[in-house]
Amino acid sequence: MMDREQLKLELKQMIIKECEKDLRPEQIPDDAILIGSQGSLALDSLDALQIALAVKQQYGKRIDGNNQTRAALTSVNSLADFILSDAAP
Repeated sequence: MMDREQLKLELKQMIIKECEKDLRPEQIPDDAILIGSQGSLALDSLDALQIALAVKQQYGKRIDGNNQTRAALTSVNSLADFILSDAAP
């Protein structure tokens, strides 16, 4: 079983890399809104796509356009929960 705290750190590093943000992982709160104007990171739909592709590549979990998986991109916490869930990839 993957360690949730380690996974969240990896996800933050991935978000920083994929979205080319000049941040350190500890500057991204676990529950910060990732995508959209309410988000502190100001990530857009293109960033969401980059994250989704990276998650599929790295963890084998597919985030597609439906509401259930789009909710996975709400925050680092929700993304970690999605990856750790037993939902079919």
